[in-house]
Amino acid sequence: MTFRIVFMGSPDFALPTLKALNDNFNVVGVVTQPDRPSGRGRKLHQPDIKRLAIKLELPYVQPVSLKEVSAVEKLKEWSPDVIVVAAFGQILRENVLNLPSFGCVNVHASFLPRWRGAAPVQAALLHDDITGVTIMKMDKGLDTGPILSQRALPIADDMTAGVLFDQLAQMGADLLIDTLPKYIDGEIKPQPQDDQKATYAPRLKKKDGKLDFSQPAAFLVRMVRAYNPWPGAYQFFDDTRLKILKAHVVDSLTAQPGTRLVFEGKPAWGTGQGLLILEEVQAAGRSRMSGEEFLRGAKDWIGGETE
Repeated sequence: MTFRIVFMGSPDFALPTLKALNDNFNVVGVVTQPDRPSGRGRKLHQPDIKRLAIKLELPYVQPVSLKEVSAVEKLKEWSPDVIVVAAFGQILRENVLNLPSFGCVNVHASFLPRWRGAAPVQAALLHDDITGVTIMKMDKGLDTGPILSQRALPIADDMTAGVLFDQLAQMGADLLIDTLPKYIDGEIKPQPQDDQKATYAPRLKKKDGKLDFSQPAAFLVRMVRAYNPWPGAYQFFDDTRLKILKAHVVDSLTAQPGTRLVFEGKPAWGTGQGLLILEEVQAAGRSRMSGEEFLRGAKDWIGGETE
C-alpha cells in the first residue's frame, strides 16, 4: 500500500516514529519546531527531528506556528493522505486536522484516556503501575480523539522517566507501523474515548520537583523516578540545591518529616511515613555521587531539619 505521509514532531521521543515511517512508508515532508537557543552559551539548538530529517534527506519546514500561511501552503503542496504527529509541541487547528483525507494520527505516550496532556510519562510513574501507548485520530481537543490502537507496558519498580520515555517511544513507533495500513485500509475503526475516565497531566515546571517531606517516602521515591532526568527531584541542604537521583524507602522506621539522619551509612530524611534513603545525589555545580560520598563532605547533615 502506498500513501503519502507528512510527519510532525520535535524531541527525541519522536525519533523512532520518523525512522520507522521512513523505513516502511512514503514520507513526503517533515514539520518540526524552529531552532532555539539553549545551554549556557545560548547557542541555537536544532530539534532532534530536524537533524534526522537532514540525515534521511527528507524535506522539512520549521514554522513558528502552524497559523503561518506559508506552513499551511507547504502542507497542501505535500498533499498528504495522513499526517502523523509525535510530541510536536504545537496545537493543530481544524484547517490542518482536516487537510489529509485520513486526518491526523497521533502517537501518545499513555493509555488514553488516562493522562491526557503534556507530561503523561511522569504522571504514570507518579501514580500507576502500568502505562502504555495510544495511536489515535486527532480532533480539536487535547488528546481527546478516537482511539485506533493501544499497547500496555508494566512499570518496573526501578524505572525512571528517561528509561520509560525510550521504551514508550519505540513501542509507539512499532504500534504505529502495525496500525497505520490497517486504518488506511478500513480494517480499524476509530473508537471514542470514555471522557468520564479522563485524567490530565499538565506541563511540568522546574519547581514541581521539590520534595515535600510531609508526603510518604514511597511517594517521594516515585517523584525521584518520575522527574529523572527532568525537572529533577530536589531539596535544599545548607542553602544549596541537592538533586536526588536515586532513593529508596525504609518503612519500618520513622522520624519527624524533614529531619536529617544517617541510615546504614547513607543520608536520609524523615517523611510523613517512613525514611527516604538517598542512594545517589548531585549538589549544584558538582558531579553526581553516591550517598556515602556525599556524607563525607556534609558535616552538618546529622540532626538538622529541612522544610
